[in-house]
Amino acid sequence: MPLPETLSILLIVAVIAALMAGYPVALTLAGVSLALAAIGHALGAMNFSILGALPQRIFGVMTNDVLLAIPLFIFMGVMLEQSRIAETLLERMGRLFGSLRGGLGYSVVLVGALLAASTGIVGATAVTMGLIMLPAMLRHGYDPRLAAGTVAASATLAQIIPPSTVLVVLGDQLNNSYQAAQLAEGKFAPNVISVSDLFAGAILPGLLLVGLYLAYLIAVAWLRPASCPAVTTDGPPAGGILEALLAPILLIAAVLGSILYGVATPTEAASVGAVGAMLLAWRKAPLGALLRPVAEKTTQITSMIFLILIGATLFSLVFRALGGDDLVQRALTNLPGGVDGALLAVMLAIFLLGFVMDAFEIVFVVVPIVAPALLKMPGVDPVWLGIMMAVNLQTSYMHPPLGPTLFYLRGVAPPEITTRHIYVGIIPFVAIQLFALLVLWFVPGLATALPHAFYGR
Repeated sequence: MPLPETLSILLIVAVIAALMAGYPVALTLAGVSLALAAIGHALGAMNFSILGALPQRIFGVMTNDVLLAIPLFIFMGVMLEQSRIAETLLERMGRLFGSLRGGLGYSVVLVGALLAASTGIVGATAVTMGLIMLPAMLRHGYDPRLAAGTVAASATLAQIIPPSTVLVVLGDQLNNSYQAAQLAEGKFAPNVISVSDLFAGAILPGLLLVGLYLAYLIAVAWLRPASCPAVTTDGPPAGGILEALLAPILLIAAVLGSILYGVATPTEAASVGAVGAMLLAWRKAPLGALLRPVAEKTTQITSMIFLILIGATLFSLVFRALGGDDLVQRALTNLPGGVDGALLAVMLAIFLLGFVMDAFEIVFVVVPIVAPALLKMPGVDPVWLGIMMAVNLQTSYMHPPLGPTLFYLRGVAPPEITTRHIYVGIIPFVAIQLFALLVLWFVPGLATALPHAFYGR
Protein backbone atom coordinates (compact mmCIF):
# COMPACT_ATOMS: atom_id res chain seq x y z
CA MET A 1 0.00 0.00 0.00
CA PRO A 2 1.40 3.48 -0.87
CA LEU A 3 2.73 5.52 2.05
CA PRO A 4 0.10 8.32 1.81
CA GLU A 5 -2.78 5.84 2.04
CA THR A 6 -1.08 4.09 4.96
CA LEU A 7 -0.90 7.44 6.74
CA SER A 8 -4.59 8.12 5.99
CA ILE A 9 -5.50 4.85 7.73
CA LEU A 10 -3.21 5.77 10.62
CA LEU A 11 -5.01 9.13 10.85
CA ILE A 12 -8.39 7.42 11.38
CA VAL A 13 -6.97 4.92 13.88
CA ALA A 14 -5.24 7.69 15.85
CA VAL A 15 -8.41 9.81 16.00
CA ILE A 16 -10.52 6.89 17.28
CA ALA A 17 -7.86 5.93 19.83
CA ALA A 18 -7.66 9.51 21.15
CA LEU A 19 -11.45 9.74 21.40
CA MET A 20 -11.64 6.47 23.32
CA ALA A 21 -8.96 7.83 25.66
CA GLY A 22 -11.31 10.69 26.50
CA TYR A 23 -9.76 13.64 24.69
CA PRO A 24 -12.14 16.41 23.48
CA VAL A 25 -13.47 15.68 20.02
CA ALA A 26 -12.79 19.00 18.29
CA LEU A 27 -9.24 19.27 19.64
CA THR A 28 -8.56 15.61 18.83
CA LEU A 29 -9.63 16.03 15.21
CA ALA A 30 -7.52 19.15 14.76
CA GLY A 31 -4.48 18.03 16.77
CA VAL A 32 -4.14 14.54 15.29
CA SER A 33 -4.68 15.90 11.78
CA LEU A 34 -1.94 18.49 12.22
CA ALA A 35 0.43 15.84 13.59
CA LEU A 36 -0.21 13.46 10.67
CA ALA A 37 0.11 16.34 8.20
CA ALA A 38 3.54 17.17 9.63
CA ILE A 39 4.59 13.50 9.44
CA GLY A 40 3.27 13.22 5.90
CA HIS A 41 5.17 16.36 4.86
CA ALA A 42 8.40 15.10 6.47
CA LEU A 43 8.08 11.75 4.66
CA GLY A 44 7.15 13.34 1.34
CA ALA A 45 3.65 11.87 1.35
CA MET A 46 1.92 15.26 1.17
CA ASN A 47 2.71 18.96 0.99
CA PHE A 48 2.07 20.86 4.22
CA SER A 49 1.18 23.96 2.20
CA ILE A 50 -2.19 22.41 1.39
CA LEU A 51 -3.28 23.54 4.86
CA GLY A 52 -3.26 27.07 3.45
CA ALA A 53 -6.76 26.25 2.20
CA LEU A 54 -8.01 25.89 5.79
CA PRO A 55 -8.77 29.59 6.52
CA GLN A 56 -10.88 29.86 3.37
CA ARG A 57 -12.77 26.69 4.32
CA ILE A 58 -13.42 27.99 7.83
CA PHE A 59 -14.62 31.28 6.37
CA GLY A 60 -16.97 29.28 4.13
CA VAL A 61 -18.34 27.45 7.17
CA MET A 62 -18.94 30.61 9.16
CA THR A 63 -20.67 32.39 6.25
CA ASN A 64 -22.81 29.41 5.20
CA ASP A 65 -26.44 30.56 5.11
CA VAL A 66 -27.72 27.01 5.68
CA LEU A 67 -25.70 26.55 8.87
CA LEU A 68 -27.08 29.84 10.19
CA ALA A 69 -30.26 27.88 10.93
CA ILE A 70 -28.44 25.94 13.68
CA PRO A 71 -28.15 28.70 16.34
CA LEU A 72 -31.70 29.85 15.52
CA PHE A 73 -33.21 26.39 15.98
CA ILE A 74 -31.17 25.93 19.15
CA PHE A 75 -32.39 29.28 20.47
CA MET A 76 -35.98 28.23 19.74
CA GLY A 77 -35.57 24.94 21.58
CA VAL A 78 -33.82 26.42 24.61
CA MET A 79 -36.42 29.18 24.88
CA LEU A 80 -39.23 26.59 24.96
CA GLU A 81 -37.33 24.59 27.56
CA GLN A 82 -36.68 27.58 29.82
CA SER A 83 -40.27 28.85 29.56
CA ARG A 84 -41.64 25.51 30.88
CA ILE A 85 -44.08 25.08 28.01
CA ALA A 86 -42.85 21.50 27.70
CA GLU A 87 -43.55 20.82 31.38
CA THR A 88 -47.15 21.94 31.05
CA LEU A 89 -47.60 19.72 28.01
CA LEU A 90 -46.12 16.69 29.76
CA GLU A 91 -48.21 17.09 32.88
CA ARG A 92 -51.50 17.49 31.03
CA MET A 93 -50.85 14.70 28.53
CA GLY A 94 -49.89 12.43 31.42
CA ARG A 95 -53.21 13.12 33.11
CA LEU A 96 -55.08 12.54 29.85
CA PHE A 97 -53.60 9.09 29.08
CA GLY A 98 -52.66 7.99 32.60
CA SER A 99 -55.89 6.06 33.17
CA LEU A 100 -54.87 3.62 30.40
CA ARG A 101 -52.53 0.75 31.13
CA GLY A 102 -49.18 2.03 29.84
CA GLY A 103 -50.72 5.48 29.48
CA LEU A 104 -47.83 7.42 30.97
CA GLY A 105 -45.54 5.75 28.46
CA TYR A 106 -47.82 6.74 25.59
CA SER A 107 -47.77 10.31 26.89
CA VAL A 108 -43.98 10.37 26.95
CA VAL A 109 -43.74 9.17 23.33
CA LEU A 110 -46.39 11.58 22.02
CA VAL A 111 -44.97 14.56 23.89
CA GLY A 112 -41.48 13.55 22.77
CA ALA A 113 -42.66 13.71 19.15
CA LEU A 114 -44.27 17.12 19.68
CA LEU A 115 -41.21 18.50 21.43
CA ALA A 116 -38.98 17.07 18.70
CA ALA A 117 -40.97 18.92 16.05
CA SER A 118 -40.86 22.16 18.00
CA THR A 119 -37.35 22.16 19.51
CA GLY A 120 -35.05 19.86 17.55
CA ILE A 121 -32.72 19.43 20.56
CA VAL A 122 -32.26 15.99 22.14
CA GLY A 123 -30.65 17.23 25.36
CA ALA A 124 -33.41 19.69 26.23
CA THR A 125 -36.10 17.06 25.62
CA ALA A 126 -34.29 14.37 27.63
CA VAL A 127 -33.74 16.62 30.64
CA THR A 128 -37.28 18.00 30.67
CA MET A 129 -38.98 14.63 30.36
CA GLY A 130 -36.54 12.99 32.75
CA LEU A 131 -37.23 15.55 35.47
CA ILE A 132 -41.01 15.37 35.14
CA MET A 133 -42.01 11.93 33.90
CA LEU A 134 -39.43 9.58 35.46
CA PRO A 135 -40.47 10.34 39.08
CA ALA A 136 -44.15 10.13 38.08
CA MET A 137 -43.72 6.77 36.34
CA LEU A 138 -41.80 5.30 39.28
CA ARG A 139 -44.32 6.67 41.76
CA HIS A 140 -47.11 4.86 39.94
CA GLY A 141 -45.32 1.50 39.79
CA TYR A 142 -43.65 1.49 36.36
CA ASP A 143 -40.68 -0.81 35.80
CA PRO A 144 -37.58 1.44 36.11
CA ARG A 145 -36.05 -0.08 32.96
CA LEU A 146 -39.17 0.55 30.90
CA ALA A 147 -39.52 4.08 32.25
CA ALA A 148 -35.89 5.00 31.54
CA GLY A 149 -35.89 3.40 28.09
CA THR A 150 -39.13 5.12 27.07
CA VAL A 151 -37.93 8.56 28.13
CA ALA A 152 -34.51 8.12 26.48
CA ALA A 153 -35.93 6.85 23.19
CA SER A 154 -38.62 9.52 23.03
CA ALA A 155 -36.02 12.23 23.59
CA THR A 156 -33.96 10.99 20.62
CA LEU A 157 -36.92 11.63 18.31
CA ALA A 158 -35.62 15.22 18.27
CA GLN A 159 -32.72 13.91 16.17
CA ILE A 160 -34.86 12.59 13.28
CA ILE A 161 -38.08 14.62 13.35
CA PRO A 162 -37.64 18.06 11.70
CA PRO A 163 -36.46 20.68 12.51
CA SER A 164 -33.56 18.59 13.81
CA THR A 165 -30.21 20.37 14.02
CA VAL A 166 -28.51 17.10 13.01
CA LEU A 167 -30.57 17.10 9.79
CA VAL A 168 -29.38 20.65 9.09
CA VAL A 169 -25.68 19.74 9.27
CA LEU A 170 -26.28 16.39 7.56
CA GLY A 171 -28.05 18.15 4.70
CA ASP A 172 -25.17 20.60 4.28
CA GLN A 173 -22.50 17.88 4.34
CA LEU A 174 -24.49 15.57 2.05
CA ASN A 175 -25.03 18.36 -0.47
CA ASN A 176 -21.28 19.02 -0.59
CA SER A 177 -20.64 15.29 -1.11
CA TYR A 178 -23.36 15.01 -3.76
CA GLN A 179 -21.92 17.89 -5.77
CA ALA A 180 -18.39 16.49 -5.41
CA ALA A 181 -19.59 13.11 -6.71
CA GLN A 182 -21.25 14.73 -9.74
CA LEU A 183 -18.23 16.92 -10.52
CA ALA A 184 -15.98 13.84 -10.37
CA GLU A 185 -18.19 12.25 -13.03
CA GLY A 186 -17.90 15.30 -15.28
CA LYS A 187 -21.25 16.94 -14.50
CA PHE A 188 -20.36 20.62 -14.17
CA ALA A 189 -23.91 21.82 -13.47
CA PRO A 190 -24.60 19.50 -10.51
CA ASN A 191 -27.94 19.01 -8.83
CA VAL A 192 -28.24 19.96 -5.18
CA ILE A 193 -29.73 18.38 -2.06
CA SER A 194 -31.22 20.91 0.33
CA VAL A 195 -32.02 20.74 4.00
CA SER A 196 -35.67 21.08 2.97
CA ASP A 197 -35.36 17.78 1.06
CA LEU A 198 -34.11 16.02 4.19
CA PHE A 199 -36.78 17.64 6.37
CA ALA A 200 -39.49 16.37 4.03
CA GLY A 201 -37.84 12.96 3.76
CA ALA A 202 -37.57 12.55 7.55
CA ILE A 203 -41.24 13.12 8.37
CA LEU A 204 -42.58 9.64 7.50
CA PRO A 205 -39.62 7.75 9.04
CA GLY A 206 -40.03 9.87 12.19
CA LEU A 207 -43.73 9.01 12.39
CA LEU A 208 -42.83 5.35 11.74
CA LEU A 209 -40.59 5.38 14.80
CA VAL A 210 -43.31 6.99 16.92
CA GLY A 211 -45.74 4.28 15.80
CA LEU A 212 -43.23 1.50 16.53
CA TYR A 213 -42.51 2.89 20.02
CA LEU A 214 -46.23 3.03 20.79
CA ALA A 215 -46.75 -0.50 19.42
CA TYR A 216 -43.98 -1.78 21.69
CA LEU A 217 -45.50 -0.09 24.74
CA ILE A 218 -48.95 -1.51 23.89
CA ALA A 219 -47.40 -4.99 23.62
CA VAL A 220 -45.65 -4.57 26.98
CA ALA A 221 -48.88 -3.35 28.60
CA TRP A 222 -50.65 -6.46 27.30
CA LEU A 223 -47.91 -9.00 28.06
CA ARG A 224 -46.53 -7.51 31.30
CA PRO A 225 -49.28 -5.32 32.76
CA ALA A 226 -47.53 -5.03 36.13
CA SER A 227 -44.64 -3.14 34.51
CA CYS A 228 -46.84 -0.25 33.33
CA PRO A 229 -50.04 -0.03 35.40
CA ALA A 230 -52.91 2.37 34.83
CA VAL A 231 -52.96 5.51 36.93
CA THR A 232 -56.03 6.84 38.66
CA THR A 233 -56.24 10.51 37.77
CA ASP A 234 -58.78 13.23 37.43
CA GLY A 235 -58.34 14.13 33.77
CA PRO A 236 -57.98 17.82 32.96
CA PRO A 237 -60.75 19.59 31.12
CA ALA A 238 -60.58 19.42 27.34
CA GLY A 239 -59.74 23.11 27.22
CA GLY A 240 -56.62 22.51 29.30
CA ILE A 241 -55.33 19.88 26.90
CA LEU A 242 -56.13 21.99 23.86
CA GLU A 243 -54.42 25.00 25.37
CA ALA A 244 -51.28 22.97 26.11
CA LEU A 245 -51.25 21.49 22.60
CA LEU A 246 -51.94 24.74 20.81
CA ALA A 247 -48.53 26.36 21.40
CA PRO A 248 -46.29 23.59 19.99
CA ILE A 249 -48.69 22.81 17.13
CA LEU A 250 -48.77 26.45 16.01
CA LEU A 251 -44.99 26.62 16.19
CA ILE A 252 -44.62 23.37 14.21
CA ALA A 253 -47.06 24.61 11.58
CA ALA A 254 -45.23 27.92 11.24
CA VAL A 255 -41.75 26.40 10.96
CA LEU A 256 -42.27 23.15 9.06
CA GLY A 257 -45.19 24.41 6.98
CA SER A 258 -43.22 27.38 5.69
CA ILE A 259 -40.29 25.11 4.77
CA LEU A 260 -42.25 22.31 3.11
CA TYR A 261 -44.41 24.63 1.03
CA GLY A 262 -41.46 26.70 -0.11
CA VAL A 263 -42.57 29.89 1.63
CA ALA A 264 -39.26 30.14 3.51
CA THR A 265 -35.84 28.54 3.53
CA PRO A 266 -34.86 26.54 6.66
CA THR A 267 -32.82 29.51 7.88
CA GLU A 268 -35.72 31.92 7.42
CA ALA A 269 -38.11 29.46 9.05
CA ALA A 270 -35.70 29.08 11.97
CA SER A 271 -35.83 32.82 12.56
CA VAL A 272 -39.63 32.63 12.50
CA GLY A 273 -39.45 29.81 15.03
CA ALA A 274 -37.11 31.77 17.30
CA VAL A 275 -39.47 34.76 17.32
CA GLY A 276 -42.46 32.47 17.81
CA ALA A 277 -40.78 30.77 20.77
CA MET A 278 -40.17 34.17 22.37
CA LEU A 279 -43.82 35.13 21.93
CA LEU A 280 -44.97 31.85 23.48
CA ALA A 281 -42.49 32.22 26.34
CA TRP A 282 -43.64 35.80 26.95
CA ARG A 283 -47.05 34.40 27.95
CA LYS A 284 -45.41 32.20 30.60
CA ALA A 285 -42.66 34.33 32.12
CA PRO A 286 -41.04 37.77 31.83
CA LEU A 287 -39.02 37.69 28.63
CA GLY A 288 -36.23 39.80 30.10
CA ALA A 289 -35.50 37.16 32.73
CA LEU A 290 -35.27 34.42 30.09
CA LEU A 291 -33.16 36.07 27.41
CA ARG A 292 -29.80 35.98 29.21
CA PRO A 293 -29.79 32.27 30.21
CA VAL A 294 -31.25 31.29 26.83
CA ALA A 295 -28.61 33.29 24.96
CA GLU A 296 -25.81 31.81 27.08
CA LYS A 297 -26.94 28.21 26.56
CA THR A 298 -27.50 28.79 22.85
CA THR A 299 -23.98 30.18 22.54
CA GLN A 300 -22.49 27.20 24.37
CA ILE A 301 -24.24 24.59 22.22
CA THR A 302 -23.59 26.45 18.97
CA SER A 303 -19.92 26.96 19.80
CA MET A 304 -19.53 23.24 20.53
CA ILE A 305 -21.06 22.28 17.17
CA PHE A 306 -19.01 24.73 15.12
CA LEU A 307 -15.76 23.92 16.94
CA ILE A 308 -16.28 20.26 16.03
CA LEU A 309 -17.04 21.31 12.45
CA ILE A 310 -13.79 23.30 12.19
CA GLY A 311 -11.80 20.36 13.59
CA ALA A 312 -13.55 18.01 11.15
CA THR A 313 -12.77 20.40 8.28
CA LEU A 314 -9.06 20.14 9.06
CA PHE A 315 -9.36 16.35 9.39
CA SER A 316 -11.09 16.10 6.01
CA LEU A 317 -8.48 18.32 4.35
CA VAL A 318 -5.56 16.21 5.58
CA PHE A 319 -7.36 12.92 4.87
CA ARG A 320 -7.98 13.93 1.27
CA ALA A 321 -4.42 15.24 0.86
CA LEU A 322 -3.18 11.78 1.86
CA GLY A 323 -5.40 10.14 -0.75
CA GLY A 324 -7.81 8.70 1.78
CA ASP A 325 -10.91 9.48 -0.29
CA ASP A 326 -9.58 7.41 -3.21
CA LEU A 327 -8.79 4.58 -0.80
CA VAL A 328 -12.33 4.65 0.59
CA GLN A 329 -13.87 4.70 -2.88
CA ARG A 330 -11.82 1.67 -3.99
CA ALA A 331 -12.61 -0.18 -0.79
CA LEU A 332 -16.36 0.39 -1.11
CA THR A 333 -16.39 -0.40 -4.83
CA ASN A 334 -14.53 -3.69 -4.33
CA LEU A 335 -16.71 -4.98 -1.52
CA PRO A 336 -18.69 -8.12 -2.27
CA GLY A 337 -22.34 -7.43 -2.93
CA GLY A 338 -21.78 -4.31 -5.02
CA VAL A 339 -23.88 -1.31 -4.00
CA ASP A 340 -25.74 -3.21 -1.30
CA GLY A 341 -22.48 -4.45 0.19
CA ALA A 342 -21.03 -0.94 0.25
CA LEU A 343 -24.16 0.52 1.86
CA LEU A 344 -24.24 -2.25 4.46
CA ALA A 345 -20.58 -1.66 5.33
CA VAL A 346 -21.15 2.10 5.75
CA MET A 347 -24.29 1.60 7.86
CA LEU A 348 -22.46 -0.89 10.07
CA ALA A 349 -19.51 1.49 10.45
CA ILE A 350 -21.81 4.38 11.45
CA PHE A 351 -23.59 2.15 13.97
CA LEU A 352 -20.30 1.02 15.55
CA LEU A 353 -18.85 4.53 15.59
CA GLY A 354 -21.92 5.55 17.59
CA PHE A 355 -20.34 3.78 20.57
CA VAL A 356 -17.47 6.30 20.69
CA MET A 357 -18.74 9.37 18.78
CA ASP A 358 -21.98 11.37 18.79
CA ALA A 359 -24.11 12.20 15.79
CA PHE A 360 -22.52 15.58 14.99
CA GLU A 361 -19.02 14.13 15.10
CA ILE A 362 -20.00 11.25 12.78
CA VAL A 363 -21.67 13.63 10.33
CA PHE A 364 -18.68 15.95 10.16
CA VAL A 365 -16.04 13.20 9.98
CA VAL A 366 -17.59 10.19 8.24
CA VAL A 367 -20.07 11.66 5.73
CA PRO A 368 -17.48 13.67 3.73
CA ILE A 369 -15.38 10.50 3.46
CA VAL A 370 -17.97 7.88 2.45
CA ALA A 371 -20.85 9.82 0.87
CA PRO A 372 -19.08 10.89 -2.37
CA ALA A 373 -18.13 7.28 -3.08
CA LEU A 374 -21.64 6.00 -2.33
CA LEU A 375 -23.34 8.70 -4.40
CA LYS A 376 -21.28 7.74 -7.46
CA MET A 377 -22.84 4.27 -7.35
CA PRO A 378 -25.92 3.51 -9.45
CA GLY A 379 -29.33 3.64 -7.79
CA VAL A 380 -28.29 5.49 -4.60
CA ASP A 381 -30.77 8.31 -4.03
CA PRO A 382 -29.12 11.09 -1.98
CA VAL A 383 -32.25 11.86 0.08
CA TRP A 384 -32.79 8.18 0.87
CA LEU A 385 -29.11 7.82 1.82
CA GLY A 386 -29.35 10.89 4.07
CA ILE A 387 -32.42 9.59 5.90
CA MET A 388 -30.86 6.13 6.29
CA MET A 389 -27.84 7.80 7.87
CA ALA A 390 -30.06 9.98 10.08
CA VAL A 391 -32.03 7.02 11.47
CA ASN A 392 -28.78 5.13 12.03
CA LEU A 393 -27.25 8.16 13.74
CA GLN A 394 -30.21 8.29 16.09
CA THR A 395 -28.94 5.14 17.77
CA SER A 396 -25.67 6.95 18.62
CA TYR A 397 -27.58 9.01 21.17
CA MET A 398 -28.39 5.83 23.13
CA HIS A 399 -25.23 3.74 22.69
CA PRO A 400 -23.34 2.97 25.87
CA PRO A 401 -20.91 4.10 27.04
CA LEU A 402 -20.93 7.58 25.42
CA GLY A 403 -24.54 8.06 24.31
CA PRO A 404 -25.40 11.67 25.23
CA THR A 405 -29.00 10.81 26.13
CA LEU A 406 -27.79 8.31 28.71
CA PHE A 407 -25.70 11.02 30.38
CA TYR A 408 -28.56 13.53 30.31
CA LEU A 409 -30.89 10.97 31.86
CA ARG A 410 -28.38 9.79 34.43
CA GLY A 411 -27.94 13.40 35.57
CA VAL A 412 -31.65 14.00 36.27
CA ALA A 413 -32.92 10.50 37.12
CA PRO A 414 -34.17 9.76 40.65
CA PRO A 415 -31.81 7.66 42.80
CA GLU A 416 -34.06 4.59 42.34
CA ILE A 417 -33.00 4.45 38.68
CA THR A 418 -29.49 3.07 38.29
CA THR A 419 -27.18 3.24 35.31
CA ARG A 420 -27.95 -0.44 34.70
CA HIS A 421 -31.67 0.34 34.50
CA ILE A 422 -30.98 2.96 31.84
CA TYR A 423 -28.61 0.78 29.79
CA VAL A 424 -30.91 -2.25 29.86
CA GLY A 425 -34.01 -0.14 29.26
CA ILE A 426 -32.77 1.31 25.97
CA ILE A 427 -31.98 -2.08 24.37
CA PRO A 428 -35.51 -2.74 22.99
CA PHE A 429 -35.69 0.79 21.60
CA VAL A 430 -32.31 0.50 19.85
CA ALA A 431 -33.63 -2.74 18.33
CA ILE A 432 -36.75 -0.85 17.17
CA GLN A 433 -34.58 1.81 15.54
CA LEU A 434 -32.59 -0.85 13.71
CA PHE A 435 -35.85 -2.45 12.56
CA ALA A 436 -36.99 0.94 11.24
CA LEU A 437 -33.67 1.19 9.38
CA LEU A 438 -34.38 -2.22 7.81
CA VAL A 439 -37.85 -1.07 6.76
CA LEU A 440 -36.34 2.02 5.12
CA TRP A 441 -33.83 -0.16 3.29
CA PHE A 442 -36.59 -2.18 1.63
CA VAL A 443 -39.18 0.63 1.37
CA PRO A 444 -37.16 3.68 0.22
CA GLY A 445 -40.39 5.45 -0.70
CA LEU A 446 -40.86 6.28 2.98
CA ALA A 447 -37.95 8.70 2.62
CA THR A 448 -38.49 9.86 -0.96
CA ALA A 449 -42.29 10.16 -1.29
CA LEU A 450 -42.70 13.54 0.39
CA PRO A 451 -39.66 15.21 -1.24
CA HIS A 452 -41.05 14.03 -4.57
CA ALA A 453 -44.53 15.35 -3.74
CA PHE A 454 -43.32 18.75 -2.52
CA TYR A 455 -40.32 19.39 -4.75
CA GLY A 456 -40.70 16.95 -7.67
CA ARG A 457 -37.47 15.13 -6.78
